[in-house]
Amino acid sequence: MPDSDGLLSMKAKRILSGMQPSGKLHLGNYFGALKNWVSLQDEFECYYFIADWHALSSLYEDPRRIKEYSFELAVDWLSAGLDPEKSTMFVQSEIPEHAELHLILSMMVPVPWLERNPTYKEKQDEIKNVDMNSYGFLGYPVLQTADIVLYRADYVPVGIDQAPHLELSREIVRRFHKLYKKKVFKDTGA
Repeated sequence: MPDSDGLLSMKAKRILSGMQPSGKLHLGNYFGALKNWVSLQDEFECYYFIADWHALSSLYEDPRRIKEYSFELAVDWLSAGLDPEKSTMFVQSEIPEHAELHLILSMMVPVPWLERNPTYKEKQDEIKNVDMNSYGFLGYPVLQTADIVLYRADYVPVGIDQAPHLELSREIVRRFHKLYKKKVFKDTGA
């Protein structure tokens, strides 16, 4: 929370969350996440991002829509009350370190870890109009791990469908630390 000089306390916990620009926002997005984000920005150091690379996992055949949806998403965020003076908002693809760290992490994550993710299996069964048999979809949790650890997030508010991704992020971080015998990343938030 900002102090009397408008500066964020050093003790403020950091939150990171993002939304895919894969379609127009609806009431479920507002009540499920955005309304909460607006209230969190007064208590925490918040980083909210437009997850355009994540959107490529299902919109790879027509990526032009991602740019349009990204703009609409940003407008909706501001209209709902996210304040650029209180929260850092950005577009994932504008920060190359997301892709760089994703590449590095993907080299040491066992494929069976990704295949056992229940969200991976469920979405493949649910989404029939897009071929979801791509590394981009399979590796979604690895990119999500890169997103989280880059910002040293204390908390990562996600929907119930993303909970297995967070646990996988923790496993990836632990494996990295064990392999390289050095603690580089903060344990991922819950």
